[in-house]
Amino acid sequence: MIDNPRLKLVLASHGRAITIALLVVGVLAIIATGWAVANPMTTTTPQFSEERVTTGAGTSAVVTESGTLWAEGDRLEDSSVYFLNATPELTVQPETTLRDEAGGAAVEDGDVTHELRLRYEATRDGSTFWNESHEILAESASVENGVATSTATIDVESYRERQRQLEREVSGVGSIELSMELRVEYDTGRQQGTLTATTPVEITDDAYWLGNSLSDSATHSYRSGTARTTESRSTALIGGLSVLGTLSLAGAALVARRSPTDLEAARRAVHERRYAEWISRGSIPMWIGDYHVSLDTLEDVVDVAIDTNERVVHDTQRGLFAVVNDGVVYYYSDRGLWEETAWPEMDLEEQPAVIDGNGELSPEELAELDPSDEFASPDDPDGFEDDRDVWERL
Repeated sequence: MIDNPRLKLVLASHGRAITIALLVVGVLAIIATGWAVANPMTTTTPQFSEERVTTGAGTSAVVTESGTLWAEGDRLEDSSVYFLNATPELTVQPETTLRDEAGGAAVEDGDVTHELRLRYEATRDGSTFWNESHEILAESASVENGVATSTATIDVESYRERQRQLEREVSGVGSIELSMELRVEYDTGRQQGTLTATTPVEITDDAYWLGNSLSDSATHSYRSGTARTTESRSTALIGGLSVLGTLSLAGAALVARRSPTDLEAARRAVHERRYAEWISRGSIPMWIGDYHVSLDTLEDVVDVAIDTNERVVHDTQRGLFAVVNDGVVYYYSDRGLWEETAWPEMDLEEQPAVIDGNGELSPEELAELDPSDEFASPDDPDGFEDDRDVWERL
């Protein structure tokens, strides 16, 4: 049983609404639990791949004059040094590879342009004060299986002569430096860009060589798709919803069963607890007091007790709270007026006696017969004698 009067009052006032709310929460929590179990969590994660573009340039030269080292017609490839008399022409072959790292597939629909230049620069103390460029190659190369290749041939002897001429011009002022520059423009369909590579070119009276390799690369990321992963909902979430639903339904049943139905009694219990120090239990006789004043609430009775410095007596049998002061009884009862608290009200219906048409009364009818004053006389005011005569005639 619920012992807290305030809680009883809350349940008496709002028990129905609380029950409905708990039922709704419980049902929704159970439904949510089922939904969470039947619908695992799906996560969509974007997937990225890469396109990689690499470029480089290979070198080769055909031997034009037999000697101790090589025979005429030999081809030297990617040699660290070439002799000027044996190999006067250098072939440079730029090669660019377009590859999609997703599965290692080649990019078939790309566009590639190769540009190759030789550049003279006159420098002094590390600063360039003059330059001259010679375009060796400018070609849009076709892409086959992701690879674009171009070829250019350089007459090294002619560039040596030009370099010697320039060196005589700047003699005593600066120096002449020769470099080779490879520039690659590409379009993969998803990405566009430019690659560049530069290397110094050294030419002596007897040989020539490239100082570095002509190579460069670039990597581009792109969104290639999405990945869907499915996993069960959180165990804590499912467990929490299940517990919430169970507790809510159990709470609704408990509130519905334990909620007081008498709101006034619940309020009175709160007041009794609040004013307990002014209330004593006892029995109040009907004849006490000369005057009886009915008050509207228990608080009013307690106010009178406080004002008169008296105790409130609670007669539990009569459901009565009363303060007696100077022959006046101040009371409150949910049963009604002072006289109505003595005993429970009885609502008896009087049934008229029915006389059979043959002039005879059954025992049950005789028991219900009510003596009337019409049989009374001055000598027999209560009509008892006449009643006796009636009974004898019957």
